[in-house]
Amino acid sequence: MKKLSVLFAAVMMVVSVGMAKAQKIATLDVIGVLNAMPEKKKADADLKTFLDTKQAEIKKKADAGQAKLKQYSEEAPKKTADENKAREGELAKMQEEIQQMNDKAQKDFVAKQDLAYEPIEKKLNEAVSKVAKANGYDFIMDANSSAFVFKGGPDATPAVKKELGVQ
Repeated sequence: MKKLSVLFAAVMMVVSVGMAKAQKIATLDVIGVLNAMPEKKKADADLKTFLDTKQAEIKKKADAGQAKLKQYSEEAPKKTADENKAREGELAKMQEEIQQMNDKAQKDFVAKQDLAYEPIEKKLNEAVSKVAKANGYDFIMDANSSAFVFKGGPDATPAVKKELGVQ
């Protein structure tokens, strides 16, 4: 019985190695290709500008809130309890507005990012598909991915970069 299971395991190994050799597998440095694409560089710059603008708006509002808080803290002993309570409400409202601005900025950024990266992703996928068909690759795996253990196939990165016209 033991010999039979060892024999079965050996046959399965030979069959799997034979099947693996029948398939052409290549790796691709997806991040490297994306970072070389001028469209991605422009999209990244546009997104950074958008994010910086939104952060500046939020900081301006937060700084105004801090100034009011400092002012109200200094004047609090001279004011009545009702006035201080109204001021606390005003500060709470400002804090809520800042939080809403932050949430909206994050949602807007994600939407803008999705819109900017969609055509880039499509172009990359088309180039990868074209290169895979032209070179007879059955699979092209991300060279940086840890999901697939075997990464010994030919590297398709130069061919994809050439297809996209980037260095």
